[in-house]
Amino acid sequence: MKNDSSWIRIPMPVRYLINICLIAGLWLLISSLVNAGVITNYWKGILITVGINIILAASLNISVGYLGQLPLGHAGFMAVGAYSAAIYMKSTPAAELIRSGSRSAALPYLLAAIAISALVAGIFGILIGIPALRLKGDYLAIITLGFGEIIRVTITNIDSLLGFKFTYGAAGLARIPKYTTLGNCFIMVVLSLGLIHMLMKSRFGRAILAVRDNEIAAESVGVNTTRYKTMAFVVSAMLAGIAGCLYAGYLGSLYPSTFKFMKSIEILVMVVLGGMGSMLGSVISAAVLTVLPELLRAFSDYRMVAYSLLLVIMMIFRPTGLMGSYDFSMTGLIEELINRAAGRSAKGGQ
Repeated sequence: MKNDSSWIRIPMPVRYLINICLIAGLWLLISSLVNAGVITNYWKGILITVGINIILAASLNISVGYLGQLPLGHAGFMAVGAYSAAIYMKSTPAAELIRSGSRSAALPYLLAAIAISALVAGIFGILIGIPALRLKGDYLAIITLGFGEIIRVTITNIDSLLGFKFTYGAAGLARIPKYTTLGNCFIMVVLSLGLIHMLMKSRFGRAILAVRDNEIAAESVGVNTTRYKTMAFVVSAMLAGIAGCLYAGYLGSLYPSTFKFMKSIEILVMVVLGGMGSMLGSVISAAVLTVLPELLRAFSDYRMVAYSLLLVIMMIFRPTGLMGSYDFSMTGLIEELINRAAGRSAKGGQ
């Protein structure tokens, strides 16, 4: 029916306007709940963590769901972004500006920190992606796992090599300005998801989907598979670096042990449970798997057992994940409702 010439389509500018209004409405709802005291400082922190995990899950979904690869070093890119942003912010007067209440004056430093974290993580993505993406399947998983651990071990031991305090090793990097707020985290989540959506609707997105479906066929029709695989891997790494930047600014301290192998597995679980290739699935699973341990804090020691059981149950009853490859579109739903209403009115007129 959607290919019928009588199908009413919403113009693209109107689609963007509807999405912007929905995002603005969601933020007004969150702001009003915060101002009314319904969302306390404790839950504001949880919402920030949800936002960071959404960026991590959605960014990994580029490599796992859309590209069809299996990298296991996503926590390494998050660590690189977190440490690069934290070291930069500690060298600026941002901490004094934030303590004095001049957050607007600290905004240029925050934007620079986000750019630095994305740039550094992207460079590591290129360095790791070019050799790693020549491999497939288990081999790719093993080599990216190794690179992720190399990054963590390097952060832990680099001070002894340099001869001065840089990352502060296992003791942790402390006194990082707490620049991450619910507002700027919300903005970065929206921008990250919007970027992924636009990329997947572009020529770039069609190319990496072609590589996922049949790499040999894609290469035979002129798709530079190495180039597009590396580009997807770099974009995924850059967004993970931005998530690390927000993470550092939220906690105010960083420890290499946070970015172990299990952190990459937690992010991968979010992608698999939500549905590989579904942005909405990544958002839902990241939110649920972040909030659920807080609601069941008494059983937090068994979180990984719960993750394992969820994966087993999901693989048995819904192997494609919660949402499969489906992505919800509000404008698409509105378009369908308009056409259904128009169809009923046309039948009524007859």
